[in-house]
Amino acid sequence: MSKKPDDKKEVETTGHSWDGIEEYNNPLPRWWLWTFYACIAWGLLYTIAYPAWPLINGATPGVLGFSTRAEVAKDIAEFQEKNSGLDTQLAAADLTTLSENEELYRYAVSGGAAVFRTWCAQCHGSGAAGVQAGGYPNLLDNDWLWGGTIEDIQLTIAHGIRNEDDLDARYSEMPAFGDILAEEEIEQVVNYVMSLSGEPEDASLVAAGETVYLDNCAACHMDDGSGDIYQGAPNLSDAIWLYGGDADTLRETVTYSRYGVMPPWSERLTEAQIAAVATYVHQLGGGE
Repeated sequence: MSKKPDDKKEVETTGHSWDGIEEYNNPLPRWWLWTFYACIAWGLLYTIAYPAWPLINGATPGVLGFSTRAEVAKDIAEFQEKNSGLDTQLAAADLTTLSENEELYRYAVSGGAAVFRTWCAQCHGSGAAGVQAGGYPNLLDNDWLWGGTIEDIQLTIAHGIRNEDDLDARYSEMPAFGDILAEEEIEQVVNYVMSLSGEPEDASLVAAGETVYLDNCAACHMDDGSGDIYQGAPNLSDAIWLYGGDADTLRETVTYSRYGVMPPWSERLTEAQIAAVATYVHQLGGGE
């Protein structure tokens, strides 16, 4: 930037003036221009050779036929082939004795962790602690609705819970007691259930609530409230709750019931993957 130049000695200006200051009209360096043109040419050739321009249902494929998806699929297939021997062993293994085979056990835990993070973490959380607000169980404790042995876990993963896609799915259904009991009876049984693991909201209703409980709930949850894993009936005598153990949540549960659904993973995962993720979940610390 400079003052208006002498026409005979100075380079021409752009003709623009800013507060009396004008700009020289110096051309860009030749090397910069040729580099710029080369980049444009390279960019055009790249869009011809490789996938680039977006279309309605995809993108232009490029004359070289390159595909990042195909490259990933190739890598996956390569590793699957390398691990095929271990996968075959794992699919046929007795999971109760799997820990005796150190190499296969390490492979199962490592592979199961990857499967869990891909397919299970969305509901059970990345750390497997579950989400109480959504009714997704904590897999780190030893409180299991359908059994926590490694075989039970494998069966639950394979067939799911209360879904309509697998005839072998775990199944039980709690009735909506709002259609069966009076509001007073619901208040009584809620307070009795709260008394099994803590302090009731209204202690004066506990005695009457026990009668309501024994008449309507004990068939599944047992007389002492310890539950029945074979029916998927939770233990009501501990402080572990799938949806919450406060009075308002229990009223909602008793009145409207709960009906959590888990899909069957046998349709999406291989036998080896199911065995691997069952092994991973079991070794987290809560498995029986």
